[in-house]
Amino acid sequence: MKLATYKDGSRDGHLVVVSRDLSMAHYASGIATRLQQVLDDWNFLSPQLQDLYEALNHGKARHAFPFDPAMCMAPLPRACQWVEAAAYLPYLELTARARGAELPEGSRQVPAMQHGASDGFLGPCDDIEAPGEATAVDLGAQLAVVTGDVARGVSPEEALEGVRLLMLANAVTLPAVADAERARSAAVLQGRPATAFAPVAVTPDELGAAWQGGRVHLTLQVQCNGKRFGLCETGPEMHFHFGQLIAHLCRTRPVAAGTIVGSGPVANAESSRGHACIATRRAQEILQHGAAKTEYLRPGDSILIEMKGPDGQSMFGAIEQDVAPLQ
Repeated sequence: MKLATYKDGSRDGHLVVVSRDLSMAHYASGIATRLQQVLDDWNFLSPQLQDLYEALNHGKARHAFPFDPAMCMAPLPRACQWVEAAAYLPYLELTARARGAELPEGSRQVPAMQHGASDGFLGPCDDIEAPGEATAVDLGAQLAVVTGDVARGVSPEEALEGVRLLMLANAVTLPAVADAERARSAAVLQGRPATAFAPVAVTPDELGAAWQGGRVHLTLQVQCNGKRFGLCETGPEMHFHFGQLIAHLCRTRPVAAGTIVGSGPVANAESSRGHACIATRRAQEILQHGAAKTEYLRPGDSILIEMKGPDGQSMFGAIEQDVAPLQ
């Protein structure tokens, strides 16, 4: 099934069920008003939502209305935690080589993961606010999963059973701010503002054969200012699958329902596929030409991130954001 959260003036919005083709929606009021409620009581509430989803797809939901992505918050507007990994080794390899460095020892065996802000995510059409005209912004197009409760010490295979939903994310970074924080040997805090999510979260069964072994085997489409920036394959080069990422997070502690785990920016070794973040494109330019030519995003720029299924229809809806100066 496909779920979204409509704006209603509250922090958590109102849960809606969305049709498979993203054309229609229906409030889930009689079942649950917030997505976190569903995640907390998944086995009881999700079958009821599935019934409503089937009725909606067959045109039998009495109070259905046209779905409007502009009305959407992030599917889970705030979460108990948001953890971003670096599951695509080409991302790590490119950025390291551009700095004249090698991958740290153990990078192929242990995933790199870091916490980000989870108390307020951006919706798919919300502006990316740059704190100044001169502040550069990078996008970070990636996949993410929402978990149920997952016990401490689970295996990667057991961890995959805890995946409830998949989402599409844009984990924004402020490169200059983040670099300054790293130079002080500090964790990146101010350099990682709010993350945005596509309007719709989907259960794994919606992906069919494209969901295999904890990886999504589809193409991530990225545009900057209306021009193609990346057509990245998300499956083959995801070195750590989502089960491994969740298991790593749960090694010493359990995680609660509503935890979001991101893959990190999608990256392919084949440069013709393009990029899911500007950092890897700049790294490639440094390696090929000795200097980066592509500028980071500034106020006035725009991005579009989307993923389509084998049938050509949008799987999650699109993230369409403008970069705006902080008011």
